[in-house]
Amino acid sequence: MFKKKFNFAAAIGLSTALLLSACSSETTEPVSGTGSEPEAQEYDLKMSVTVSESSTWYEAAEKLKTDLAEETDGRINLELFANEQLSGGDSGKAIEGLSKGTIDLTFNSTIIYSILDARFGVASAPFMFKNLDEVDAVFNAEGGEMFKEILAEKGVQSLGFGQNGFRQLTNSVREVKSPEDIKGLKIRIPGITMYTDLYRELGTDPQTMTFSEVFTSLQQGTIDGQENPIDVIYSAKLQEVQDYITMWNYSYDPLVLGMNKELYDSMSKEDQELFDRLGKEAAQFQLELAREKEGEQIEELKAAGMQFYTPTDAELAQFNEAVQPVYSKYTDIWGAELLNAFKGE
Repeated sequence: MFKKKFNFAAAIGLSTALLLSACSSETTEPVSGTGSEPEAQEYDLKMSVTVSESSTWYEAAEKLKTDLAEETDGRINLELFANEQLSGGDSGKAIEGLSKGTIDLTFNSTIIYSILDARFGVASAPFMFKNLDEVDAVFNAEGGEMFKEILAEKGVQSLGFGQNGFRQLTNSVREVKSPEDIKGLKIRIPGITMYTDLYRELGTDPQTMTFSEVFTSLQQGTIDGQENPIDVIYSAKLQEVQDYITMWNYSYDPLVLGMNKELYDSMSKEDQELFDRLGKEAAQFQLELAREKEGEQIEELKAAGMQFYTPTDAELAQFNEAVQPVYSKYTDIWGAELLNAFKGE
């Protein structure tokens, strides 16, 4: 939670000026330098990041921390906490803390934001996007603006959108090429109902748990597999406990660099503009870095022994057909207007 450092010297000076003004026989005028804008404050802020220090998420958070310190000569300090340390490893609680103001900033997936509002799930609807060009076209236009409005309703100021990326399937049982191959597998998924419904349609046994528990659960065989973008798979070292990966790009996972809106609104216009600019730059830095690193990460995962498979168009069509009931159920939940914005219609 943010803390303002009180400037006693400034307070004494202001009190003296007000007293002299009150004793004057002249018409009272506003004290010089005390306009409607609040004076620049010093802040000690806390930021939560879902994954580890080796992720592109954390690198972007470090950039924001450094840029804020440099541009304000240390007036704004940002303390970073990896692996959701501020919420006991629970991403859902981190989002709730951000909304309520017990956490100042976070870097979280919109999938987790679905806990606050199911409409955020539309961005990760199955096989919504074919490629990153389609993703950028939506988030740089109406779809991104609509998300910002919903975030504001939930007490979150959006500073920028990053990228967790297209989510891929890993498991330690068999190579998955078709819907028949995935049936019966125990797959860990994020704790939102849309993914539960989706994986039940595919015939799996979906398991929900916080990400901090995934590695140990895979290691012990409690679950057979999980699904996440390459950066998360790589930074969490899942190649040590998973043999197979299916590159099916079934669900896109955006990130929100979010700030508690009440905190943002309480700041001076200059500080708001500073966070807007540096936040957008940090989110864009993460997005570009994630895309740049993915090829290298894939090669390292292959070198570590993971077996990669990319489904054919015909195989992807089978997966897509199997999950169409998700659209029938969630169109009303997401809202037709929002869904059409993400479809580019």
